[in-house]
Amino acid sequence: MVIVLVLTAAAIDAQQRRIPNWLTFGAWLLALPVQIILHGWGAGALAWASGWLTGFALFLPLYLLRGMAAGDVKLMAAVGAWLGAPMAFEIALATFVAGGVWALALTLWRGRLGQLRRNLAWMLTSFGQVRPTLTQDSGARNASSWSVGSLPYGVAIAAGTIGVLFASA
Repeated sequence: MVIVLVLTAAAIDAQQRRIPNWLTFGAWLLALPVQIILHGWGAGALAWASGWLTGFALFLPLYLLRGMAAGDVKLMAAVGAWLGAPMAFEIALATFVAGGVWALALTLWRGRLGQLRRNLAWMLTSFGQVRPTLTQDSGARNASSWSVGSLPYGVAIAAGTIGVLFASA
């Protein structure tokens, strides 16, 4: 079921650049009874909740820094709800590697490495501050120059999930 979930999310994200709530919320709801059937009431509910919280907590900071969309956070929470906290942690790490390599390759291909360095420096030196609103009067930069490009991160989550599942099989 998890492979179907992440492949569906990846396909929709790649095409529409969003992961729909019906998919993530539906996966959360379906995972709970499955966990309870597999592990019993207490252990199943705990596996579901701890997995959901792990997936959510690992991706939430990147959402708050505007590094990913809310659908990505909700998808990772759904993956965690299905597979539990330890597997959610491994999948998150694998996803960060897959997404990072993909993002770096795309940044190099687009010739935006300098902007990536400036963005990272800004993130590291001004955590908690609001990025200034850019206007026509704010110099040569425009709003699109802040970003080095976006990725349908559901694809990276699918790659990380499938990679970890096959590696642990």
